[in-house]
Amino acid sequence: MPAKSAAQQKAAGAALSAKRGDTPKSELKGASKHMAESMTEAQLEEFAHTKRTGKPEHVKH
Repeated sequence: MPAKSAAQQKAAGAALSAKRGDTPKSELKGASKHMAESMTEAQLEEFAHTKRTGKPEHVKH
């Protein structure tokens, strides 16, 4: 499932970076912290690699 907003895509990228060990997990906060704990690396990769073109910055649930 691709990211629905630019913010979601950015959070997934940060979580993916932490999951791979490129960024300390202690630097994560908010949605990216939750994503890193609850999603697999493959799921995060799918969200992070979504193109941002045409995506709104935020989407209300």
